Amino acid sequence: MLSKPFMTTLEIAKLLKVKEPTVRSWIHEDQLKAVKLGREYRVAVKDLEAFIDERTT
Repeated sequence: MLSKPFMTTLEIAKLLKVKEPTVRSWIHEDQLKAVKLGREYRVAVKDLEAFIDERTT
C-alpha cells in the first residue's frame, strides 16, 4: 500500500483526510500504535494498515 516504513502524524492526517489532532488522539487512546521520537510520533506503515483494516466495513 505505502512505500515508507514510518509516517508522521501529519502525513497520516493528509492521507486519511482528517485533522492532525485526530491522529494524535487515536495514538493517545491506544487505538493506533506509534513510537515517540523526540517530540514527534511516528507510525509504522504496517500498524497504520492494521488500524485501517480494523475499521473497514
